[in-house]
Amino acid sequence: MWKKFLPVLSVLLLTGCAGMFTRLTPLQQSRNASNLYPVEVAFNSQQQSLRWETIQPYVLVNGELYPMHQVQKVQNRWEGFVPVPPGVNSVDYRFKFGYKYNAVGSAPKSTSTVSPIYKLNIIDR
Repeated sequence: MWKKFLPVLSVLLLTGCAGMFTRLTPLQQSRNASNLYPVEVAFNSQQQSLRWETIQPYVLVNGELYPMHQVQKVQNRWEGFVPVPPGVNSVDYRFKFGYKYNAVGSAPKSTSTVSPIYKLNIIDR
C-alpha cells in the first residue's frame, strides 16, 4: 500500500509549501479616471526547489489574467493594476504565480499557486 503513495509523498516533500502571499494593497481606493487601480503583493516561499528567475506573476480578475512586474530594488514584491469599470464599487481579485521548480531525475517542471480571494472597494469622492 505504501508503495502507491511513496511517489506522491516524495513530490510533496520536494516541492514543499508553494508560497505565502502578503497583500500590500489598501482595502479601498478612490475612484480614478483611468479605472485602473494599483495592487501590490509580496510572495515568499520556503520551497527550496523553486526557480525564482522563472516566476510569472499575474492578477486574476473576473477570469482574466493581468501581468504584474517586480518592484525595482525590492526583493519578492510585485505590482500590477486591477481594472474596475465605472459604476462598479468593488471587485474580487487574487494573485496567481506561475513558476518552475527543480524535479529529481527530470527537467524543471511548471506549476502555479494562487492567493486567497481579496476584495478591492472603490470609493467615490
